[in-house]
Amino acid sequence: MALPGVMFALLTWQVRDHGPLLRVDRSASHALLHPDRFSEVLSDLGNVQVAVPVLVVVLVYVAWRGCRERVVRWWVAPVGGAGVMVVLPAVVVPLKEWVDRAGTAAVPPGGGYFPSGHTATAVVAYGAAVLVVLPWVRTAPARRAVVAGGAVLVTAVSYGLVRRGYHWPLDVVASWCLGAVLLSLLVAVVRGVSRSRSRTSAGTAHQRSGPS
Repeated sequence: MALPGVMFALLTWQVRDHGPLLRVDRSASHALLHPDRFSEVLSDLGNVQVAVPVLVVVLVYVAWRGCRERVVRWWVAPVGGAGVMVVLPAVVVPLKEWVDRAGTAAVPPGGGYFPSGHTATAVVAYGAAVLVVLPWVRTAPARRAVVAGGAVLVTAVSYGLVRRGYHWPLDVVASWCLGAVLLSLLVAVVRGVSRSRSRTSAGTAHQRSGPS
């Protein structure tokens, strides 16, 4: 969690104070910018209306499985996944107003483009969905497929936003870092509960301690 947090702070400082990284950022945007329908469709995968329902479906499934299998504290992972999603806009919106970064030439004049809300939504929604469902995935190939699927969705959104010109590359990278911080908190909560669950199951044989 420390490294993504430091990187996010560094990028925020560079954008806020118009540091030298902005020259690299503009060059990368110029090289990648090519608005088309495909990039717009990819960027739409980061819409709240798309990403959040995916997370909700996964959280409901995980809650149902945990309750059915009588897992101790089955509700912690679903509540944690929902919690990081709720916290996200409370962090992103004030940052957008404070940094007040202008957009690329492909968007109307105005500020509030840093960090990228769509990227952050994709990272947290799809990332949290992957993290909470992984304990219920039985085989290693299936687990790799779940992780790869989440990574592909986040990458697709990020590419689409930059390609379409909705965001500068640094807006997207900063949101990766911010999302990583929030997901690290979710991992810490879930792991803490898993350790507690293991201790409980060792002393209470009839209780299920997790997915089998």
